[in-house]
Amino acid sequence: MGNCFGSQPSTDPNLSSSTRASTSTPVTSRNYSNGGGPSATSSSAGLGRFSAAASDDTCVSGEILPTSNLKIFTFVDMKIATKNFKSDMVLGVGGFGTVFKGWVDSKTFSPSKVGTGMMVAIKKLNPESTQGFEEWQSEVNFLGRLSHPNLVKLLGYCWEDKELLLVYEFMQRGSLENHLFRRSVAIEPLSWDIRLKIAIGAARGLAFLHTSDKQVIYRDFKASNILLDANYNAKISDFGLAKLGPSEGNSHVTTRVMGTHGYAAPEYVATGEFLFDCMIYLS
Repeated sequence: MGNCFGSQPSTDPNLSSSTRASTSTPVTSRNYSNGGGPSATSSSAGLGRFSAAASDDTCVSGEILPTSNLKIFTFVDMKIATKNFKSDMVLGVGGFGTVFKGWVDSKTFSPSKVGTGMMVAIKKLNPESTQGFEEWQSEVNFLGRLSHPNLVKLLGYCWEDKELLLVYEFMQRGSLENHLFRRSVAIEPLSWDIRLKIAIGAARGLAFLHTSDKQVIYRDFKASNILLDANYNAKISDFGLAKLGPSEGNSHVTTRVMGTHGYAAPEYVATGEFLFDCMIYLS
């Protein structure tokens, strides 16, 4: 999650304790309440953040799932999957914390030994980070139900005491930023065909967010948040700053100014009013 400017978000102590890791089995009927927090209930009220209607949700080959199917991991699961968070399992470090590679069973997502099963990316909150519970919660709320080929897939999460972790599909080629700036000598320059493919993929992901039943404002569109799989398919990641779009005929939403320096539209920084036009500046 990007380095943000703006005031420190307050955490919500009312998040249901049922989201804490108490089982290692997949969850199939968890919805989210209007309060924005994960909930283990299966009532229609759990649709909160998104409309139950799905007639237009399949726009651009994507959909808003009626319920999420995220797996709840225990902290012990996370330690097993990452060899107790050993340094040789580190993939990178961001504003939210450290990202580790880990291994899980490809069917059950139960932790497995290194080299067996499926590789995943595990993001672990740094207690000293300026980001925290609110960004973690937003990631779970949005990626738990948004499904699109150009959005990174969230597989599950862990919340035990002060430990907050997120488990994602592994993106073999890392971030677009690493390729554009060639952060490693092993990275080859991108051909123009591949650059165009990446740009179209990222644009499709944004188009889905903007045209879904409940428009989603991403707010942190930049090269480091565009991840690439083995075939250079682009997927938008990091929904910590995402927010639902205007409602009831409003043309904009008013928010705390959040984002990454140099990427936020000047009119948004000046007024705090975010229109979808602001995404053009980011793009």
